[in-house]
Amino acid sequence: MKRADIKRRPLADTVLAALEPESVEYREPDGQGLYFRVKPDGNKSWQLRYKNAAGKWPFHGLGGYPAISGTKARELAAVVRKEISNGIYPADKKAAKKAAVAAADTKTFRIVAKQWFEFKQSKGLAESSLRKIRSYLDKDILPALGDKLLDDITREDCRELQQSLEARDAHNVAEKCRSWLNQIFGWAIGCGLTENDPASRLTDIAAAAPPTKQLPHLLEPELPEFLQALRASTSRMPAKIAVWLCLWTASRPGNIREAEWAEFDLDAALWTIPGQKMKVKGRSAHVVPLPKQAVEALRSLRCMTGRSRWLFPGNGAVNPFMSENTINKVIANAGFKGRLVGHGSRHTARTLLAEHEWNVDFRKEQTAHAKPGMEGVYDKAQYLPQRRSMMQWYADYLDCLADGMTPAQRVNFDNRVNVVEAMK
Repeated sequence: MKRADIKRRPLADTVLAALEPESVEYREPDGQGLYFRVKPDGNKSWQLRYKNAAGKWPFHGLGGYPAISGTKARELAAVVRKEISNGIYPADKKAAKKAAVAAADTKTFRIVAKQWFEFKQSKGLAESSLRKIRSYLDKDILPALGDKLLDDITREDCRELQQSLEARDAHNVAEKCRSWLNQIFGWAIGCGLTENDPASRLTDIAAAAPPTKQLPHLLEPELPEFLQALRASTSRMPAKIAVWLCLWTASRPGNIREAEWAEFDLDAALWTIPGQKMKVKGRSAHVVPLPKQAVEALRSLRCMTGRSRWLFPGNGAVNPFMSENTINKVIANAGFKGRLVGHGSRHTARTLLAEHEWNVDFRKEQTAHAKPGMEGVYDKAQYLPQRRSMMQWYADYLDCLADGMTPAQRVNFDNRVNVVEAMK
């Protein structure tokens, strides 16, 4: 029906349903400041016009029709008019509600976890550690807790998260996530954002982890077979060189995958890993001497990847450098899946060098293991000349093992160790 045909107010339900739209929006009064609005597209809704504290006459929406009937609209209008008479204006009430929601949003676990992560970044944590935290936040913690307010998260929520990790036998991940949850809630409490600490007793109910297994690694008698298989491997040359670098330097595979050409001085046969890339918090740059075999391989690699920032570039922004599984895949393709992993080459090097009586301090410094207690505070020795001799000996020894070195030749290598020791 046309609005000109309206006979009485308040508007009857039949009138509300039958009113036709026009080319422009219009409002029909229902009584006591209540209006029925009809838009050109046919949408209909209720509005209350009121006088605010500034003496102006704005409209306040009460809801759409037919969800809000005429009877319901009049009831809502009566409530709003009573609030206005008490000095509570709709616009102010709406602004206060919006501010309360915004304030609550700043206390969601997701927002606070983001702030905590940025705080960790500012403390100079190693990039590899930050990536690990970011990975488990995104994969496990935030999906479970991210949208909850800090004050609403319960011990049951945290327990269920821990149990979900234990259910997939990810006990190491569960341990790390426990630590990060405690740090996040501790940080939030310290900042005055909450007094809730629901993750504080997770260790007491954690399932017992299975006995720790050493990473697969090879002992000296197994090395000749592996080294020959690696030489004959058909894996891509950059990936093979990454494995050889694991062997020649006893460095962490993560540092090798993330290595940048700017870190290398091939003329001086040195690789300087920035402190922020090191696992040990607060460590200064770690200098790695390169045996001649590594220098030769890296010169060849530079012909292939030298235009990139990375020694081992990945496939784009998501993976700017070699993926985590590539080194282990090369080892598996050589027939040693389950017998050796990239990190296990550090075990192999430390064991073989110990068996051939190289100084324990040289071995520790080569693998960048932190010195305990106050020793680490005062002892800054890098033993670079000694480690250069040690790792050249080691690379040569690996070559000879691959070539089928006899027991007599191994004794000769041990004699070389004795000569080097005597020169110190």
